[in-house]
Amino acid sequence: MALARAVTFEGVSKDRMDQMDREMREGQPPEGMPATEIIVLHDPEAEKSLVIVFFETEDDYRKGDEVLSAMPAGDTPGRRTSVTKYNVATRMTT
Repeated sequence: MALARAVTFEGVSKDRMDQMDREMREGQPPEGMPATEIIVLHDPEAEKSLVIVFFETEDDYRKGDEVLSAMPAGDTPGRRTSVTKYNVATRMTT
């Protein structure tokens, strides 16, 4: 069963989100990151974002959680307000 790590942030400006988008498109995932997909949602009016990181296994989730938790605050979209682990009950892409 796939797992997802959902993290919310506040204080995320449009400029910061544009910068992160460029960095993510041009760069590589952090070393040791076993994620299969990363989705970043942004509400520019509220300056909030939601980052959802998908993992295939519990072990991958643990490794990814360690990598992401160790990231310097300057590498994140804004101030982290919550981290939640979810089972991926269903997925559909069209």
